[in-house]
Formats: sequence, C-alpha cells, structure tokens
Amino acid sequence: MIKRLVFSTVFLTLSLSAQDLTITARVTFDKADGRKVNAGQAVVWLSPQDSHSNVAPPTSVQSPRLVQHNKTFEPHVLVVPAGSLVAFPNRDPFFHNVFSLFDGKRFDLGLYEAGSSRDVRFNKPGISYIFCNIHPEMSAVVISLDTPYYAIASPEGELVVPHVPPGKYTLHLWYEGALPEILRALSREVIVSEANTTLGVLHLPQAPLSAAHKNLYGRDYDPPVPASPTYARP
Repeated sequence: MIKRLVFSTVFLTLSLSAQDLTITARVTFDKADGRKVNAGQAVVWLSPQDSHSNVAPPTSVQSPRLVQHNKTFEPHVLVVPAGSLVAFPNRDPFFHNVFSLFDGKRFDLGLYEAGSSRDVRFNKPGISYIFCNIHPEMSAVVISLDTPYYAIASPEGELVVPHVPPGKYTLHLWYEGALPEILRALSREVIVSEANTTLGVLHLPQAPLSAAHKNLYGRDYDPPVPASPTYARP
C-alpha cells in the first residue's frame, strides 16, 4: 500500500512537471534615431490571471546583490522575488551613498565605506531605480516580482521563460527609459499551451534619451572633489 502511494505521488509530480512549458520570445527595438540599443536591458514577466491557479512561489535568487565596483552597479538590472533582501556591498576604495526615491522602494543607505555592505528588503512588487548620491554616473534597476515566470533578454534580445504551466497570463515588459504609458500599452493577455509556447517578436519603441537625474535632495550634483573623504578613501 505504501509503495503504491509513493508511486502514485511520484507519478503525479512527474505528470505535473511534464505540463510545464518553456516560453520563448525575441525583443527588437525600433531605431528611430539610429541609436544602438542594448536589448539585454529588457525584462518580460507573465502574471497568472487565474487567482485560483496553483502558482509556484517566486524562485529565490541566491543571495541577490548589487555590487558597487568601479563606480558602477553590477549587475545593472536585477530581478528578484518580492520580499527579497538585497545586499549592496561596496567594493570601491571610497565611500558610496546608495538611494532610491521612486515607486518601487524608497530608501537611503547613507554614507558607507569600502569593504562594508548594507541591505534593503524589497517587500512588495515594483520597479526601483537606484543611484548613488556621490557619483551621478552610477545607476541600476531592481525589479521585484510576485511571479516566478520572467526572463531578462540576452544582448541579442533572446528571452527564455522556463517552467510555465499552461494557462492565461498577462504579459508585462520593462526596458530602460520607457515611459509608463508605453509599458502599459505593451501589456497584453497571452495564452500558454503546448500549441503556443512562443511570444514571437516583441517590437519595442525606442525609449527617449533620459535626462540627468537629481541627487538625493532633488538638486543637481556638486562637481566631484577627489580630496573629500566622501569621494575617496585615504
């Protein structure tokens, strides 16, 4: 009886896993002004429309981090499950002051020195634009999701979303600099089935050139002062 129960459980698990599908797509940009656009900055995710469906919990990212190195954030785009604790280690030989004042998560980590790290919990779905209050050239994006079905495009624009159960979903897209109304217009319903495992080619309008962002206090950045302890560590 026990062997039969174990076999039935394994068979059911394998059957359910076999139903999961791999969804593919490709992103291209309309080059209205001839600028070269990195398709690797595009993110696609699928939100199940059936609230009663058995949706797997978001896949955990192993110790998600946005590393500060050479006055950049690495990686530039980070996707995490909502509720994730993200580390912001400073690998530069000088101070940083990481902050975000936008819709996804608002925070100010203050000044912290080389070799130290601070954490932020992204406790709800949203898109957070990350900057440094000392170095205006530094920027990154953290996208926190309540669905495990997402993909970040390769530099060539290829997207692969694994382990998607058949069903009805809302397709969402994000890419650098896109206006909210453009992103809303690109959202649409898709049906995933064994006969429909591709989203096709997603033609995205090129985003406008972004203006220089302000600092933590809503003002223009001061010119760098290399001798300052907030800029370089002696």
